[in-house]
Amino acid sequence: MQPLKYLSGYPEHLQQRARELLDAGRLGATVRGRHPQAHAVRNDRQLHDYVQELKARHLRQSPPLGKVLYDGRLQVLKHALGLHTAISRNHGGKLKASREIRIASVFRDTPAPFLRMIVVHELAHLKEAEHNKAFYQLCLHMEPDYHQLEFDLRLYLTALEHEAGRPAGDTGIP
Repeated sequence: MQPLKYLSGYPEHLQQRARELLDAGRLGATVRGRHPQAHAVRNDRQLHDYVQELKARHLRQSPPLGKVLYDGRLQVLKHALGLHTAISRNHGGKLKASREIRIASVFRDTPAPFLRMIVVHELAHLKEAEHNKAFYQLCLHMEPDYHQLEFDLRLYLTALEHEAGRPAGDTGIP
């Protein structure tokens, strides 16, 4: 029985059902059937606008974002699907912070709800650094189906990994 690394924190009966669909070659089709709508956020500028719109709607008081982009190396280097950073620089004796959000390039081709879920996740980190109760409440405030979308995304990544024969988002770049 192969381990399902994206689903390791879920109950065994859910993992078993995912294995059954995976063995039958239907896991990817099942998830894609549940989320057939694609998104039109293809480049970094569109991603920046998309993130800024969500931020303006839900997190008006949070610090401004300096950079938002798709990152093709993120999965390989950071073992993450999204990354938020605060970079502090000294400008004339004053400390200036610039916040960045980087989204793994695998999300260019995912269904629209998955991009929204990962953006919501990274935006929530602007207010809550840790994955705690307050963090997940903020995620649910921005995306009421957050937990279901996270589970479906994990199924989707599992299917991608097994269809391609390598980790989802892994571009093969050393």
